[in-house]
Amino acid sequence: MHFILLSGGSGKRLWPLSNDIRSKQFIKIFRRENGEYESMVQRVYRQIREVDPTATVTIATSKTQVSAIRNQLGDDVGVCVEPARRDTFPAIALATAYLHDVKGVGEDEAVVVCPVDPYVELGYFETLKKMHELAEAGEANLVLMGIEPTYPSEKYGYIIPKSKDAVSHVDCFKEKPDAATAAEYISQGALWNGGVFAFRLRHVLETAHQLIDFEGYSDLLAQYETVKKISFDYAVVEKEKDIAVLRYNGQWADLGTWNTLTEAMVENTVGDVRMNDECENVHVLNDLNVPVLCMGLKNVIVSASPEGILVSDKEQSSYIKPFVDDIHQQVMFAEKSWGSFNVLDVEADSLTIKITLLPGHRLHYHSHDHREETWTVVSGEGVAVVDDAEIALRPGTMVRLPVGCRHTVIARTAMTLIEVQVGQEISASDKHKYSLEQRYGKHI
Repeated sequence: MHFILLSGGSGKRLWPLSNDIRSKQFIKIFRRENGEYESMVQRVYRQIREVDPTATVTIATSKTQVSAIRNQLGDDVGVCVEPARRDTFPAIALATAYLHDVKGVGEDEAVVVCPVDPYVELGYFETLKKMHELAEAGEANLVLMGIEPTYPSEKYGYIIPKSKDAVSHVDCFKEKPDAATAAEYISQGALWNGGVFAFRLRHVLETAHQLIDFEGYSDLLAQYETVKKISFDYAVVEKEKDIAVLRYNGQWADLGTWNTLTEAMVENTVGDVRMNDECENVHVLNDLNVPVLCMGLKNVIVSASPEGILVSDKEQSSYIKPFVDDIHQQVMFAEKSWGSFNVLDVEADSLTIKITLLPGHRLHYHSHDHREETWTVVSGEGVAVVDDAEIALRPGTMVRLPVGCRHTVIARTAMTLIEVQVGQEISASDKHKYSLEQRYGKHI
C-alpha cells in the first residue's frame, strides 16, 4: 500500500509541550508495553507497519518538521517537503507528484491519504487497507472513510451516504453544523468526515494539472509558494461525482486539545510527578528534570516543560490558543535529525544550550558572523572540525570557536555537550552552511 500522511500544525493548543517546531504529533506521551513512550506519529507509523510491513509511507510536511520526523522515524520513511503552507490540496498534489516522479509509483496504483495524528486502533488501518483495495479496483474515483458518529459533534463535517451499506456512494456533504442539526444528520445515517481519502494516482494528478500549470514534481516544487491556497475538499471532493464511502465504527479520536489528549492517556502521569490521595481526575505531564507535586486538585491538567507551565481546569483547557498566541519566546527544546537541544539559559548577549547528538551523526558545518561559541564535552566521544582541522573530543574537552570560523561536531558515540554562545546578535538567521559530505558523508 501507498500512504501519504499529512503532518502540519504549530501545536499551540498543547502548549507548553508543543511549540512552533515541536507540534503535537511529536510529543511522546503514549506508554508502550515495554515501558517506553512514543509519540502520535510513531504510533501511527508503527500501526501501519503492523498491518502492512511493506507499505510505502510518505509524510507531507513543512521544512520545520523534517528533523523531528527523521529523529523519531529514521531515514526509511519518505518525506515530501512543502516550501510553504498552501493548504491540503497543494500538499496532496505535491506528494502525489513526488510519488510518481521521484518514487516511480504507477498512475494506476492507489494511494491512501490520512492525517498523521489520529488516535486509533489497528481496525482503522484495516479499513484503510480496504479503501486502498476499493480505489485500486476502480470502485469510485474517490473513496472516503465515514466514521460512525458517537455524538452530535459540531467540530466535524458530515458525509450523507446513499445507503446504509458498508460501502455506499455519497449523496452529499454537510458543513460543520450546530448540535441540533448534527443530531438530525445522524438520524439520517450521516457519518463524520475524517479527512481520509483513497484514489488512483492518475485521478489526482490529472486534477492537479487542470488546476495548476506545472510540468512535474520539480516544476510544482519550484512554483509552490505561488500556488493558490485551497483545501482538498473544495478542490476535488466537492466537484467529484463518483465518490464512495466506507464505514468505520471503531475507535477514533482527534487529540487536538489537552482535554481530549488526557482522555486517551493510559496513565495519569508522565515524568517525575507526585500526587496525594485527595487529587481526583488530575493529569500531569512533566518534561522537566525536577519533581512536580500536586495536592488536593480536582479535574485539572498540569503540564511543565522548558517552554512554560500550564495549570488548567480540564474544561477551560480547550480555550488556551489566544493566550499562547501572545507568548513570544525562544524555542527551548527541539528534536533534530542528529539529536536534540535544550536551552538552559537565555541572557541579552548569551545563550547556553545542552546539545545531545546521536551516534554517527553531526551538526551542519557552519559559521557565524556575530557570535563566538564554546563547546564543553560532558559525555561521549567524537571529533570537532574547525576550519577543516580535526580536534578529538572526549569528556572534559573544551573547544573555543571564534566569530567567522567554520565548525561542526561529529559524534562517534552518543554525545552530550554544553554550547555557550556569546554576542550582541544571537539569532537562528546568523548561520552560513558549508558541505562536508565529500569528506565525511551524511553520517559516519
